Amino acid sequence: MKIAVLSRNEKLYSTRRLIEAIRARGHEGVVVDHLKCDIVMDDEGPSIVYKGEMVTGIDAVIPRIGASVTFYGTAVVRQFEMMKVFSAIDSLAITRSRDKLRSLQILSRSGVRMPKTAFTNFSKQDKTVLQHIGDAPVVIKLLEGTQGLGVVLAETNKAAKSVMQAFDSLRTRVILQEFIEEAGGSDIRAFIVDGQIVGAMKRQGKEGEFRSNLHRGGNAQVIQLSRAEKATALKAAKSMGLAIAGVDMLQSKRGPMVLEVNSSPGLEGIEKSTGVDIAGKIVEYIERSVAKQRRPKDNVKA
Repeated sequence: MKIAVLSRNEKLYSTRRLIEAIRARGHEGVVVDHLKCDIVMDDEGPSIVYKGEMVTGIDAVIPRIGASVTFYGTAVVRQFEMMKVFSAIDSLAITRSRDKLRSLQILSRSGVRMPKTAFTNFSKQDKTVLQHIGDAPVVIKLLEGTQGLGVVLAETNKAAKSVMQAFDSLRTRVILQEFIEEAGGSDIRAFIVDGQIVGAMKRQGKEGEFRSNLHRGGNAQVIQLSRAEKATALKAAKSMGLAIAGVDMLQSKRGPMVLEVNSSPGLEGIEKSTGVDIAGKIVEYIERSVAKQRRPKDNVKA
């Protein structure tokens, strides 16, 4: 098979590991920068031109779409899907997961436990939104924030209102979320491939930091998930339609709570923490899926 990793940088750890895993299993692996793809549509069908040449012979793609280029990146993934190329991550599922508000609405509808969250068309006169969450401390998040950026912990109701007013003056949308104090600045990431948890790690924020992101100086170690944590992670990924996902959860007194479902989870932290060949698991999933896609349907006699 010829498998393309859609990535803007071939030197990134996740991209390199995927290419290594593809080649280790006897396939051809190539890196395609999705921002340099031209999408072409006419009556002969959809096509993609990359660096001046028509893209042909691709059997599957692995999207590694950054949050800042979600619109164009998912358009490229969708074009490959229209060309009947298998995508390890569905384009619609990527779009769902990147819209924080929409993803939380989907998780809530599916009955996935999460910190209580509120969203409002805020005005300075509106004093009710905090009542939906309860008294401070409260977490305020930008809808477009990633890797812990745009996340503020407001210690008091007055501070929360001030932060909301500041964001509102910039015409920036935010959500308010219940602060789970007992989590102690840590969270869990469960890595899911094809309906199976293939690795899990506990991330701890540095001292004095309530965010546990590894990009912000946190550290990670392997963890054995409880039955409830496994069930919650799998339910969250399924509700988003993601075959590959990183599900971030908090350990609370009420059980595991989902913070986010990531459609392009990084491989470095999870592979180094667990020692599991996650990239290889992804390639195995693609092999099964492409084989199933190519399998001729049984002829049914009338």
